[in-house]
Amino acid sequence: MKEHISKELRKNQTPWERKLWNEIRNRKTNSLKFRRQFKVGKYITDFCCLEKMLIIELDGGHHNDDSIKKEDAIRQKYLESLGYRVLRFWNNEIDNNLEGVINKIIQAS
Repeated sequence: MKEHISKELRKNQTPWERKLWNEIRNRKTNSLKFRRQFKVGKYITDFCCLEKMLIIELDGGHHNDDSIKKEDAIRQKYLESLGYRVLRFWNNEIDNNLEGVINKIIQAS
């Protein structure tokens, strides 16, 4: 069932996910292999690099909601407890500073 959800999420990427995916797919960024909408534990991550234990999450405006912030914090703590480093970027960072986002990803790896 979860694989079906991942497949649906890959088909229905947000414009920001699509834009970042075009930059990081096929080892374009620091030769890192990223998977999109990849299940890690009980969550589906936006992007995950298994070899570097690095997760990238993209956040839209609704992530400013207090209840969503709380869920994000719980999710991040859980993923970090599994040994992953989580990078979070706002959608407007993808639009306005994609090069800076890519540089942060490279630095984190």
